[in-house]
Amino acid sequence: HLIESGGGLVQAGGSLRLSCAASGLTFYTYYMGWFRQAPGKERAFVAYIGGGEESTYYADSVKGRFTISRDNAKNTVYLQMNSLKPEDTAVYYCAAAHRAPPLTSDYYSYWGQGTQVTVSS
Repeated sequence: HLIESGGGLVQAGGSLRLSCAASGLTFYTYYMGWFRQAPGKERAFVAYIGGGEESTYYADSVKGRFTISRDNAKNTVYLQMNSLKPEDTAVYYCAAAHRAPPLTSDYYSYWGQGTQVTVSS
């Protein structure tokens, strides 16, 4: 199971930190990713991190503003989102993958239920 938290309503320029707690899987062996889906749009890749934190990768749209991290002792992955823009408004999902590079949703085996992020202008 993957359970996201930390979403909410924030003004443009603000920050939010999303968390995703994992259970029932050997967490450190998985790549962990974040995706988002805005109304009327397809689910889009945001970022991923390797199991040992050896690699991270970001979509161009969030590079320099978002930071993905993980705490394997807590089976949790985070997404720190700074300088938020209205176009960041979406439901954010965390997901777990065993294959690399996990840049598309078909690489991911497990998904959370999503958490809403709304950025007002």
